[in-house]
Amino acid sequence: MSVTASPEAGAPVEPRAYTAEEKRHRIFAIMAASSGNLVEWFDFYVYAFSALYFAPAFFPQSDPTAQLLNTAGVFAAGFLMRPIGGWLFGRIADRMGRKTSMLISVTMMCAGSLVIACLPTHAQIGAWAPFLLLVCRLFQGLSVGGEYGTTATYMSEIALRGQRGFFSSFQYVTLIGGQLLAVLVIVVMEIFLTEAELKAWGWRIPFAIGAVAAVVALLLRRTLHETQTAEAKANKEAGSMAGLFKHHKAAFFTVLGYTAGGSLIFYTFTTYMQKYLVNTVHMPIKTTSYIMTCALFVYMCMQPMFGMLSDRIGRRNNMLLFGGLGMLAVVPILTTLQHVTSPVAAFFLIILALAIVSFYTSISGIVKAEMFPPEVRALGVGLAYAVANALFGGSAEYVALGLKSLGHESAFFWYVTGMMAIAFLVSFRLPRQAKFLHHDH
Repeated sequence: MSVTASPEAGAPVEPRAYTAEEKRHRIFAIMAASSGNLVEWFDFYVYAFSALYFAPAFFPQSDPTAQLLNTAGVFAAGFLMRPIGGWLFGRIADRMGRKTSMLISVTMMCAGSLVIACLPTHAQIGAWAPFLLLVCRLFQGLSVGGEYGTTATYMSEIALRGQRGFFSSFQYVTLIGGQLLAVLVIVVMEIFLTEAELKAWGWRIPFAIGAVAAVVALLLRRTLHETQTAEAKANKEAGSMAGLFKHHKAAFFTVLGYTAGGSLIFYTFTTYMQKYLVNTVHMPIKTTSYIMTCALFVYMCMQPMFGMLSDRIGRRNNMLLFGGLGMLAVVPILTTLQHVTSPVAAFFLIILALAIVSFYTSISGIVKAEMFPPEVRALGVGLAYAVANALFGGSAEYVALGLKSLGHESAFFWYVTGMMAIAFLVSFRLPRQAKFLHHDH
């Protein structure tokens, strides 16, 4: 493995090469941190994918649409907890250490999934059932809101010099992997269980799987080496909003600016795309499921390659390519998709869009981490991401469907394009060389 400095760091920061043992230790740490990330996103998304089966158990209205709207509302509430999670866990990570924060977040996700798996239904405890479901989802939203910033920070700090983009890309490999795993579990259950069994008790299985997997991730994370120094923890401004906005306000709003566009285009071409193919392109539901499952798998595999590219050309250039290409391609891709009849053509158009998104998602964590010093890094990364993600990522489907219902679907294409333009302009504010994160921990 190369041990030269990353391009953004200029000249080599340390002449000493890693020993084989150090390399193994750091690679294992990346895997352990990533495992928890995969579990967190599996647990969070399995709710959305299994909602069709458990909705009647908690919202027993006769209208299936009302049931799904209620479950979607609970899902959205989980999104709204993310900024609080970003602040809370960012503070914990900066003041008490990255490891402590990651252990608490995965424990909370485990508890939320375990409780959902065991929850009594509306028929058993009445209105308490949907209320407790909401509490569990708020708990999980808090957890996943804190997971992103801390994991991004830890992975960027533990990664090998000169390969930080490559190793940090595994955060999105496991994020997408969690979504794919959630889909796979539901598909396997649909093969072996009848619809009646799935609605009666089968929907509990994925939540139980998530709880068990979280315990495994917890055990792996307990072996991690702490990257936050005692000096940074002791800093009086560590993990504080005052410390963040007093000295690093510009960095915070820069990260907020390109994360808004990044989150919006990510959700446009992942979670919303399946609905777009059904409602607008008029493809069969099963066909769209196959298209999106294959597309997400290819997208997941692309992340390390784009992460490696950033190690060669620099994060700033990656982000400029993301914003510039996104700005130029969104309207043509979505407009062309409207008239596509071939599933293969649809697949390749979506892959083209996801390749552009990969310029951002592959380095999403590290490009943020490099903007902040250690004492406010997890807070700056986590809070900026969570706010932008909740406002622009979480609302993507609602804005798209709302504009479609008003007969102005193409306005959504231009909305995404506008956010890409902002991401492009904001990326010019990125330093040519990283100000922070030059040294190993």
